[in-house]
Order: sequence, then structure tokens, then C-alpha cells
Amino acid sequence: MAAVKRFQVTFDSADPQRLARFWCDVLGYVIPPPPPGFASWDEFDGTLRPEERGSAFACVDPTGEGPRLFFQRVPEGKVVKNRVHLDVRVGTALAGEERLAALEAECARLVAAGATRLRLFEADGVNESFIVMQDVEGNEFCLD
Repeated sequence: MAAVKRFQVTFDSADPQRLARFWCDVLGYVIPPPPPGFASWDEFDGTLRPEERGSAFACVDPTGEGPRLFFQRVPEGKVVKNRVHLDVRVGTALAGEERLAALEAECARLVAAGATRLRLFEADGVNESFIVMQDVEGNEFCLD
């Protein structure tokens, strides 16, 4: 059996475009070009049935290395903790105060973009520091 090398991460969402644009900002991702024959995603969206408009959006890694993120509108809101979350690796190869400073700087940037800071877990001798956050729709993620 062949190993899977490419995958997409799908998020349930109330506002797919807003959430996709937030994650573009977090990860340095971009919105892919609209389908052939359309000048913009808004133009494409206008061709859909009213109940389908704004129901999905995506963002991609401009280098082509990271997974595509897909956001789909669902009627229900988030009510419990995520079973899966993203770890945004901003402190890789850093330790101690240098790592904490990098995490705090990125946390401040993301709070300004609409994220919510939940909790700092400080280094404990086994694990390095990380910060638990929520995106603009309340999905948990970690700055690691």
C-alpha cells in the first residue's frame, strides 16, 4: 500500500471566508486563484444557488509544501473542545526565555488579528513553553 503524502485539513465554520483569511494570516498561506473563467471568488460565488453562496473557502501554502486548508459552513456552532488542533511551530529550536519571547510576540500579533489567548504553559523541565489560543471562531490551537 502506498503512503499518503498529501492531505487537506478541513474546518467546520460559521463564516468560511473569514476563518480562511485568519489562517492565511497565521500561516502565511494564500487564497488560491478562482476557477478558470472567473476573475474572482466573489464572481464565482455569484453563480451558485443562494443557499450555497459563501459555504466554502480554502487557503494554500504558497510553497506547495503544507496541506491545503478547507473551510466549510455548517449550521451548528462549536460546543466542545477540539479533538484535533494545529500546533503553529514558532519556537522551533528555541528554548527558555528566547522561546518564550518568540511565542509572546506571535501571540500578540495573532490577538491583534482576532485570536484569543487562553493559557501559557511554561517550560517544566520535560516540555518547552507553549501557548494555547483560539482562532476567530473558537477553535483551539497552540503556539509551540
